[in-house]
Amino acid sequence: MKEIAEKLVQVEQKITQEKGSFNLFALFLREDAPDVWDLLVAAPWISKNKEKSIKYIAEKIKKALKPQEIIKLSRIVVIEQDSPDLKALQRAIHIEHGMTEVQNSVFFGLPIKHAYIITSVRNKIS
Repeated sequence: MKEIAEKLVQVEQKITQEKGSFNLFALFLREDAPDVWDLLVAAPWISKNKEKSIKYIAEKIKKALKPQEIIKLSRIVVIEQDSPDLKALQRAIHIEHGMTEVQNSVFFGLPIKHAYIITSVRNKIS
């Protein structure tokens, strides 16, 4: 999965150049869904039109990953900018356009077996 996460670092950087920065871009493997990963995203530009933004992100991922890699991704989850859980994660992990690996933790109230945090930064205006 690390290879997929490395490809997603490139996707995240490309989207940032085209649309604007992310406050969160991370892959989570939940304990209750052991074979598929969730992509969690948060960004001011996503909130303006969630449906369109999710489609845009999905298209970028489809172009970057092989079909056998795409099936490892379950869904794209949009996290609200004012989420207390997002702020807690951002306080714990600060990274931008990189990759931090976390195992056996609890985020957003869910037990997470494994995670790759690509970007986790606080919004500059908050």
